[in-house]
Amino acid sequence: MTWRPGLRTGIVLTVVLVTLVTTVAMALTTYGLQAGAARERFAASARTGFDSDAQQAHQFLVHSAAFESPVAGVAEYMRARLGLTWALVNFTGTSGPLSSAEDGHYVPVAGSAGSSPDRLPVAEVDRARQRRTPLSYPVDTPDGPQLAIVGEVEPGLLLAEFYNMRGLDDELATLRRRLAAVAAVIALLGGGLGVLVARRVQRPVRTAAAAAREFGAGALGTRLPVRGRDELADLAGSFNAMAQRLGESIEQLRAKDRQQRRFVADVAHDLRTPVASVIAAADGLRSPDEADRERSAELLGAQARRLGALVEDLLEMSRFDAGAAEYRPEVVDLRALVDDAVELSAPGVDVAVRCAGDVTVVGDPRRLHTIVRNLVSNAVRHGAPPVAVTVDGTDPDLARVVVADSGPGLPAELAPVAFDRFVRGDRARGRTGGSGLGLAIARENARLHGGRLEVGHDGGAVFTLTVPRGRVG
Repeated sequence: MTWRPGLRTGIVLTVVLVTLVTTVAMALTTYGLQAGAARERFAASARTGFDSDAQQAHQFLVHSAAFESPVAGVAEYMRARLGLTWALVNFTGTSGPLSSAEDGHYVPVAGSAGSSPDRLPVAEVDRARQRRTPLSYPVDTPDGPQLAIVGEVEPGLLLAEFYNMRGLDDELATLRRRLAAVAAVIALLGGGLGVLVARRVQRPVRTAAAAAREFGAGALGTRLPVRGRDELADLAGSFNAMAQRLGESIEQLRAKDRQQRRFVADVAHDLRTPVASVIAAADGLRSPDEADRERSAELLGAQARRLGALVEDLLEMSRFDAGAAEYRPEVVDLRALVDDAVELSAPGVDVAVRCAGDVTVVGDPRRLHTIVRNLVSNAVRHGAPPVAVTVDGTDPDLARVVVADSGPGLPAELAPVAFDRFVRGDRARGRTGGSGLGLAIARENARLHGGRLEVGHDGGAVFTLTVPRGRVG
């Protein structure tokens, strides 16, 4: 089973690992630089000391002629250098005893008592003779690692000095311990910082998770506080935007569900009366009285037509709900359309029609005709004369059709829901001609044209249809 750390553990481990790797890398780099610089300083100091000793030994030989050979003179001078390990290798017979080679090493002819190496590598000494300049190399001795410097004092006479590196090694060891201690402290601090960072990151994540659970449980108003401009603020903002959209969608679905429930109830209610009338009329057709049969037939025809109109309106609303309503645009003369709608919806009623400006638009003539016919019929049935229809084409982008009557207008409580389905005023409830779907269908037709349908009051009910002029194609 693969171990997967949690968010908090992952953050802490990541911070500790990054801190530790960074600290170790910096410590190693610092140690390398410091150790290199210390070794260079040590070597430079040793080289300076060697050069000084070589010059002083040469001057000592020049100003003192009491020695039997250069080897003896240089040895006498070097013995005065207390605390320094040294050795002499001679290859010139006139300078004193000669050094012999044994097993790849030269045997010194003189040196500091008891502490100088008794052998010098042939390769290093020969390189120093060929270079004519001092040569340095590390060497291990019973006293620890040392830095050897070999160079000529006189032709064929080489001086070797040995500088103990134990102090340098102790200094570097101290530096390593200090850097290790600093790395450990920084790693601990990194761990503590990782815990703090993990808590700071985990807190809003937990808050977001809790908010998501609350939202999933039905609390659609749940939101996250947005603080700052970092990624967590972006997360909170995105969650809030998502919650807002989902909340609106859920509310729309709930509203749709309530609407559908009310729709079914209203349809059942509206169907009850005509169905009962049809049953009664059908029973009346069995009457032996001719007059009763004629009244029943008339009633049956009227209710059948009412049922047919209601079913047609219901089908039209279902097309709008399903997004399947057809829209067939063409150039429409609103004056001719209004005249025809008035003639069909208000026969024998004096309805004034006035036009201004360009009254042509691009739209679906059947649907525009339905809107105007419904508005005029509504004004004639539920308003009071005179009824006036105004076609305003003075706006270059829009056209308006205003239908106004002189009745009492819509009640204040009815105006906000006038275009909802199955909404009818008290005066219309006792009549049998309306289904309460006419204004709802008219509004959907207006929306299909990219327009709007509004209601107001100005001495009576005023309905205003506004549609864009549009263009064919």
